Amino acid sequence: LLNINVGGKSFQIAYKVLAQYPITRLGKLALYTDPVKKLQLCDDYLVQKNEYFFDRDPSIFHYIFHFYRSGVLWMMEEMCPSNFVEEIEYWGIHLKYSQRCCRILFEEKQDELNEYLKIEKELEAELEPLESGAQFDGKFLGQFRKIVWNLIENPYSSVPAKIIAVMSSFFVLISIVGMTLSTVEEMKNKTGKLWMEQMEMICAIFFTSEYLMRLISSSSFKNFLRAAFNAIDLVAILPFYIQILFENLEDGDMQYHEELHKVENVSKLGKVLKLIKLMRIFRILKLARHSTGLRAFSFTMRQCYQQVCCLLLFIAMGVFTFSALIHSVEHDVPGTDFTSIPYAWWWAAVSLSTVGYGDTVPDTILGRMVAFVCISFGIILNGMPISILYNKFSDYYAKLKAHEISQ
Repeated sequence: LLNINVGGKSFQIAYKVLAQYPITRLGKLALYTDPVKKLQLCDDYLVQKNEYFFDRDPSIFHYIFHFYRSGVLWMMEEMCPSNFVEEIEYWGIHLKYSQRCCRILFEEKQDELNEYLKIEKELEAELEPLESGAQFDGKFLGQFRKIVWNLIENPYSSVPAKIIAVMSSFFVLISIVGMTLSTVEEMKNKTGKLWMEQMEMICAIFFTSEYLMRLISSSSFKNFLRAAFNAIDLVAILPFYIQILFENLEDGDMQYHEELHKVENVSKLGKVLKLIKLMRIFRILKLARHSTGLRAFSFTMRQCYQQVCCLLLFIAMGVFTFSALIHSVEHDVPGTDFTSIPYAWWWAAVSLSTVGYGDTVPDTILGRMVAFVCISFGIILNGMPISILYNKFSDYYAKLKAHEISQ
């Protein structure tokens, strides 16, 4: 018998049993004749008891011990997959010796644990800033850039940093409100336009200053440009300057266009200008920098993109299927709106989403039966991913909030 001691617990295994598994650690220990090689396989050797000592987990070794006696590797559900894999790799035993049912459950649990650890790592990276205060040590104007970085990127570092974070959110809201009021008819007079322009200028100056401060405090210009939030900041301030550029071009070229009777070019320029003004709506995305809820929503969409894509695929299949069915039963009805399958797409999409505008409805009994099936399918389809998305969103939100508090 081979005497072994694992973590303070003694075991005895027959040499002939261990010899059946020569590639395992204990199999090699039983087959080797060179004492030096044997000592390389264990942590210590007690001459008085002729006992080999291993500083490993004795609770898991019970399963290893059972494996040598029965030839089957058993796994309990409560064991940590990472710890168990590490132990059996040390002993040189492969998972193939386990029963198929145990192996399937173990691999599923291992995948769940790996996915959990991956999400935890991504959640920490979501809150971890691109820079850290230590990165400015020894660099040009390092102390000044560190102070600026703390003011802009770390609202919990000081009271002024918190005030700047609140001001950033305040100016975003003011900008969105100003853009909204500029479309109101009563605000399109000379006084209203002047107020809106001044408000927009103040917001643009603040956003530009904020962007330049982030650029100055960045330790890597390449990483700064790659950051999604910095791209959002740039999109938030560019429309203001592009609008000024286009308005100057429009004023300078107006006389020339009128002389050549090419007013349509000015009209096209005005449409482009309206589109650029509309881009200011993206400023609301700046709130995600200081909002845990928006970050959690964005993180949920990234993690559940497969479920979302699957849902969109099912919706597309339903739209094509039910639009074809409703067209086949309604196209002969006089005055019908279902003159073709593409014209029926809108009805199918509205019915599947259970919104039901009622602008297009079937007239025949068979058409109403198709509509009922379409709506029922839409209710089932919309109800499937909601619980998954909500549970993950609430879980991610709680974890992000906990990470913020711990920091």
